[in-house]
Amino acid sequence: MKGCALDNVAIAHILGEIADLLEIKSENPFKIRAYRNAADIIANHPHHVASLDATGLQEIPGIGKDLAARIREIAETGDARFHQELLAEFPPTILDLLRLQGVGPKTVATLYRELGVKTLEELERAATDGRVRALKGMGPKKEALILKAIEERRQHGSRHLLPDAHDAATACVAYLRGHAPAAQIEAVGSLRRGQETCGDIDILATGVDRSLMQHFVEYPLVERILGQGDTKSSVRIWGGFQVDLRIVAPESRGAAMQYFTGSKAHNIALRDRAMALDLKLNEYGLFRLADDTPVAGPSEEGIYEALGLAWVPPELREDRGEFDAAAARRLPQLIEPGDLRGDLHMHTTATDGRHSIVEMAQAAQARGLEYIAITDHSKALAMANGLDESRALAHAARVRAEDGQHGVRLLAGIECDILADGSMDLADDCLAALDLVIASVHSAFHLDRQQMTDRIIRAIAHPHVDVIGHATGRLLLRRAPFAVDIEAVIDAAARHHVALEINSQTDRLDLNDTHARLARDRGVRIIISSDAHSQNALAVTRWGVVQARRAWLTAGDILNTRPFDDFRSQLRRNQR
Repeated sequence: MKGCALDNVAIAHILGEIADLLEIKSENPFKIRAYRNAADIIANHPHHVASLDATGLQEIPGIGKDLAARIREIAETGDARFHQELLAEFPPTILDLLRLQGVGPKTVATLYRELGVKTLEELERAATDGRVRALKGMGPKKEALILKAIEERRQHGSRHLLPDAHDAATACVAYLRGHAPAAQIEAVGSLRRGQETCGDIDILATGVDRSLMQHFVEYPLVERILGQGDTKSSVRIWGGFQVDLRIVAPESRGAAMQYFTGSKAHNIALRDRAMALDLKLNEYGLFRLADDTPVAGPSEEGIYEALGLAWVPPELREDRGEFDAAAARRLPQLIEPGDLRGDLHMHTTATDGRHSIVEMAQAAQARGLEYIAITDHSKALAMANGLDESRALAHAARVRAEDGQHGVRLLAGIECDILADGSMDLADDCLAALDLVIASVHSAFHLDRQQMTDRIIRAIAHPHVDVIGHATGRLLLRRAPFAVDIEAVIDAAARHHVALEINSQTDRLDLNDTHARLARDRGVRIIISSDAHSQNALAVTRWGVVQARRAWLTAGDILNTRPFDDFRSQLRRNQR
């Protein structure tokens, strides 16, 4: 069945936007809820829904005849006429308001109806001069939150989370390959380097004629054409992504891949190395300075080899020591997603997860994992229905009853809150009775640097803490890391044999790459975990692996690449 290669997230986005626009219009709440539920169902569905016909879609609980028809329309054309009709009723800038953190469709509707606010600039003026707080249901606190969200948007500009950029690029590349199946078409830039946030999406195409440019600007998700030429075009697609397509000749493909992957610092150092060898390097190839004779260009490997270097994986191209390692042929064998044997941080319906112990175990087995730890929240996180001591121990008993019953080994753990003074949220005897304890900060982010550092180090010193979760508390593009002396935390973790987590949640990726590398260099064990709250969320460890690769980490540096018994023996609680 022909489609436009939209993935589930893209289809869900359009359905969710329909729900938002209906809510701005104050439409029937049942209709709004139907679209919002459908967006959630499609986003989390395990199969590619664009490949399903109307009958197959209606077999999905919550998807009726009308929604199935709408989804088929989106899958086949890239959008729905109903969506376009709704968009036509409002200024296009209204969607920018919906993308502000903490500003939902009801708020946008009120601002638009009562104040005529249509743009971010108009909203900022209305909030600054006090008109927002005067509205019923708003007040000074809401006004301050809106101003903060606008400032954060200004700081982050047009940057996007790595997985969001990846999804947008993958859908666009798939569309282009549909029009040029024999071509080599790949995403480059910061996305290829695995940078945790990305700006523009850069796509490189080789082995195609210029007709691909016309197909590119006709991509169904294009909102605006920014520029169109024979070898380069730029568009803005839904979600605020700018996508640039370049067509290069086959003889220049390797040089262009290298050049447009970057980073700037890596490229400058590589060009300087070329000049020291009386060579010239640019996006077209590597040439002799004396007479412009080509030396290399068709492949990246050829470019690096001609400069006396082993090929450098894209994640390492940041000018952080890769040239010395490449010249000495000592680049690390970076960890791969398939190296992970276990996932040690996930939540179930016992607290704020969406699936049961058994369902999470079954999903882990289906992903090829050998072991998992169930680590629901502790009581301080009341909003997540956190467990007190008696509930934690009863939950642990249920976890252990399922151990080995579903093709995976299960550990009974907890994600225990580190309280403001550094003490643990659950009693010592409770923590001692569990198989694994992750200690995390979820509150009191306002502490000063020394207070926060002391708080976390006190938790590290606790004899029943095995892992520190998301150690800096950041939320990418939303919340800066809290003030903490991360080097002191790393050194304390090394002293007490406590592991540090690379949390793979797409807006965390915490530890960051430089901190993870520093931790490894100082002898700290590292785990990569999903922090999954649903079965599908187990897949996010792929992004934690990317972060680990950027940190120069190998499979041997990651604790949960080890077989179960070996892994368990390395936990802090089992090394006394």
